[in-house]
Amino acid sequence: MSKFIDKLKQVSEAASQPMGFRATQPALKKPKMMLVASLAQANIDNLAEYVTGADAGLLQIAKLSLGAKTLQEISQAVPDIPWGGWLKESGQGEIKQMAEAGCDFVVFPVANTSLALFQSDEMGKILEVESSLSEGLLRAVNKLSVDAVLIAGEQKEGYSLTWHHLMLFQRFADLLTKPLLVFIPSTVTANELQALLETGVSGVVVEVGVGQPAGRLKELRQIIDKLRPPSPRKREKAEALLPQIDRETSIETEEEEE
Repeated sequence: MSKFIDKLKQVSEAASQPMGFRATQPALKKPKMMLVASLAQANIDNLAEYVTGADAGLLQIAKLSLGAKTLQEISQAVPDIPWGGWLKESGQGEIKQMAEAGCDFVVFPVANTSLALFQSDEMGKILEVESSLSEGLLRAVNKLSVDAVLIAGEQKEGYSLTWHHLMLFQRFADLLTKPLLVFIPSTVTANELQALLETGVSGVVVEVGVGQPAGRLKELRQIIDKLRPPSPRKREKAEALLPQIDRETSIETEEEEE
């Protein structure tokens, strides 16, 4: 079973509060939000310094034939965190090799990934979806055998989070029952991370490497650990309200028709 998925599910599960006045033991401290380091390329000097503070690493894989070997080298260089592969093309024969190489989880696009690609539960499965996915398809994701969802986000240099991003994240969090991950810029602020936490985001993915300062993820981890817990509120679900007909009304209607 995937180590990263286990931790992600712990984050997304709301801690149940005991009822009554009986004294209880304090709950174990859980991370407020998972932090994932995304690598566009593997040949980064001082890799360990770049990913310090991350809960997991994610290697973007353009060709599956080389993915297993590269992922194994990276996981051996930085063995303290689980590593996953972000598939950019579909393939079939190499997925088993990735599992054997120590790949902990896989992120794959919904549009062009074959169902035959995953025949076992050796690795965690994270579905990458477009932000424009319809409500009906989002609800269908809840019944699929995937462990989490990643919103395909902007990866342009210099982009920043907007209110539109926050609206999209809130929509996904309201409709999904699975943990939600989103792609964010490394320049994200404490206030922005707090807003993401309030919407129900379980994890954030940040690109590291060329052009990004080493040690930034360590700073983000410290910021996340200091975030306030989400304010208690009843999450509004975007569900249609259907009229309720009680049993007595139903019986009276049937008698009138007879």
